[in-house]
Amino acid sequence: MAYKIITDSCANLTDQQIADFGVEILSLKYYIGDTGFDSYIKGKKIDYSSAYKILREKGKITTSLANRDDCDKTILPVLEDGYDVLVLAFSSGLSGTYQNIVNSAEDYKEMFPDRKIIVVDTLCASMGEGLLVSYAVKMKQQGKSMEEVAEWVEANKLKLCHTFTLDDLFFLKRGGRLSGTGAVFGSLMNIKPLMHVANDGKLYVTGKARGRKAAMNHLIESVGEKGVDVANQDIYIVHGDCEDEAKIIGEEVKKRYGVKNVVYNCLDPVIVSHSGPGTLAIFFLGNER
Repeated sequence: MAYKIITDSCANLTDQQIADFGVEILSLKYYIGDTGFDSYIKGKKIDYSSAYKILREKGKITTSLANRDDCDKTILPVLEDGYDVLVLAFSSGLSGTYQNIVNSAEDYKEMFPDRKIIVVDTLCASMGEGLLVSYAVKMKQQGKSMEEVAEWVEANKLKLCHTFTLDDLFFLKRGGRLSGTGAVFGSLMNIKPLMHVANDGKLYVTGKARGRKAAMNHLIESVGEKGVDVANQDIYIVHGDCEDEAKIIGEEVKKRYGVKNVVYNCLDPVIVSHSGPGTLAIFFLGNER
């Protein structure tokens, strides 16, 4: 049976990738005041500049997980067109989106008894989720069944390494992950937190770097330390409106490890509202996270 892969906007896939992959995107929302915005609208280029301006001024942007109406808008048309569905969802450690999709899928199975629906908790975030989706798409293009793709994702998702750094500790503090004293001290000392997404799909601070250059070097070195056969991988790098720095990291990764292809994208407001402008993250496959 023919099937389609669906993921959510937190995968931070580029518009070109979405078109090339043939995937459907379930959009999460962000709010500026009482006004809600979709992170992704099919066929429309969204300008995130106003959201970044608000965050740079330490304004607050709130976010919401995908609800039943969002699921209906994205998943139901695919089922109605006669396709089975494989959903690769944003980490349950960071959002209730996965559980909402699971709950919706139970109803869809009753509505479409001849359709198969598989929902996978990727335990991944941002372009880590996007990179996992890209592997799933390649397998689908090679003729693998939906069940085979889902099994591979389940078996390999905890090998998807996420290494990142933040530029401003303010956003960690506001999110309750750092004391006010720690945030002030860290900013005065030019401390940049080093973080990753662990096996439970949650964010953890793994260390600290003195200055931006050292933090960027940590991302580069993580590829060599944890990556497997990285020269033959696609490496994904996402940034919080700091593309030049992202490309410095990408070029050094190419030079140092023989990587041939690096994919870049800017963080959408749903993610960057929690991490802040200046976020840098790199994603690749390793033996483990």
